[in-house]
Order: sequence, then structure tokens, then C-alpha cells
Amino acid sequence: MRTANDVKPDAMDSQRIAALPMYDFPELRWAHDTLWAALADHIAAAGVTDVPCLLTRGLGHFDVWRHPQLLLGQGCEYPLAKSPGSVSVVATPRYAAPGCEGGSYRSAIVVRGEEQAEGLAGLRNRRCAINEADSNSGMNLLRAALAPLAGGAPFFESVVLSGSHRRSVAMIAAGQADLAAVDCVSFAHLQRLYPTTVSGLRILCWTPSSPSLPFITARSTGESTVNALRAALADVFADPTLRSVRELLLLEGVDLEPDGNFSEVLRLERQAADLGFPAIR
Repeated sequence: MRTANDVKPDAMDSQRIAALPMYDFPELRWAHDTLWAALADHIAAAGVTDVPCLLTRGLGHFDVWRHPQLLLGQGCEYPLAKSPGSVSVVATPRYAAPGCEGGSYRSAIVVRGEEQAEGLAGLRNRRCAINEADSNSGMNLLRAALAPLAGGAPFFESVVLSGSHRRSVAMIAAGQADLAAVDCVSFAHLQRLYPTTVSGLRILCWTPSSPSLPFITARSTGESTVNALRAALADVFADPTLRSVRELLLLEGVDLEPDGNFSEVLRLERQAADLGFPAIR
């Protein structure tokens, strides 16, 4: 059977795509596929043409976000904020995970269970793992938490890029790093899906919060299609037959009037810079 991953990239540029990559752990892919199938039915029923039947996987995050035919995706707020005008924000999901409140989330600062520090200040000169250099949850929110403590000076002995929150957690468990900021939705999934990896870890403290990772569409998407996307999200989040799928994905609601300017993540960036800590170091 042909899947979206079998389509050549140059062919994909001319057809709409959909992708939900941010929490698409292998064990959750069937749930994301089920969620998208329901959304696609509602979107097509509203008269939108060329609605993809399958989610696209295999493209990098930036390739998805910058795709000229992105119908619906999910993005990380900080890199999107640093590329203004690249997408239109459709909605903000509300998650049911410790650390979430309404349409906001925060990151857990995760350490090994035997860590003696009682707060973030006690982690000075330790080894930090960051999932991606431009991650809101792994970098920007952690920077916001560190800036008032750092005094404009380097805080860590070393900073390493792990490539993913799952890898950051594994590095802490293996003693290759001492801490990481892991977004609370990812950490809740990791606790359930990979309990052996996280059983020896604990949450030391929490970062400031920001709006949850938004549902997005290409900047060129017309207003009528954006309205159809919002209506489909509202219907699917209210559908009782999809309750178990939403619960598995920790989705409890959706905000259909989101902040499309990413003002909070940019405020946290400016605040850190004003405190003399423009980069984690």
C-alpha cells in the first residue's frame, strides 16, 4: 500500500499535506492516524478540496512548517516565532498532563532521583542536555528559568544537544547528563510509554509556562479553509466516540482563538537577554 512517505518531495510540493509530529511516538502513531482520519472527514465535508487521507511522516519539522501546501500541522512556538509570517495559527490544544493549565504548558526540569540539589540554583556547573537549540520547551523555557540565577555568567559545565526529549531523558538516566528541561506533555508520555527509562528520575522544579504547541497551517491558506479547520477541530474534540483516542494523546480541549503572534515566548526571550543571559551556557 502506498503511503505519504512513499511520495517524492518534489511531488509533495504540489499537494496538500498534514502532519502531527510533535508527540508522534511510535506507540501513538495509530492514535494520531485515527484523530487525523476524523479531522480529514470533517474538513472534506466542509468543502475543502485535496484533503490528504494520511499524515505525512519522514519530513523534518522545518520542512513540514515551511511546506507551501501544509493544511494542518503542529509546531513548536519558539522557532515559529523566530520565523514571523511563515505560518498561520489555527488553534491551541489543551493538554491533560501535570504542568499544563488551560492552553498553557511548562517544562519539567528532570534530574536523577539521587540528585542532592533542592532547586535549579543547585545545578550550577552541571551537565545540561537540550533536545534542540531552538526548542521552546527544552531551551527557551529553561533559559527563562535560568536567567534570574545566572547573573549574566555561564551556568553549566557543558551543554549538549541530544536531538529529542526522549534522548535527553535517556542521557540523564545513563549518567551522561545531569539535567534537561522536558515539556510536561512529553514527560507524561515518556512516563507511561517508557517507564524503565524514567523510573530513576524525578522532577526537580518547573520552568515558566507558555502557550501549548499550536495547530498551524500554511500562511497562504485561505480564511474559509482556516474556518473549516477550526470547525473540524471543535467537532472532533467534542466527539464522544473519540474520547479514548484523545485521552491517550492527553488532549482535553482546544482553544480556537489563539495568540498568533507568539508574544509570550518572545517576551521570555527578551527577559533573558535583559538579564544578560541570551543563550544557555
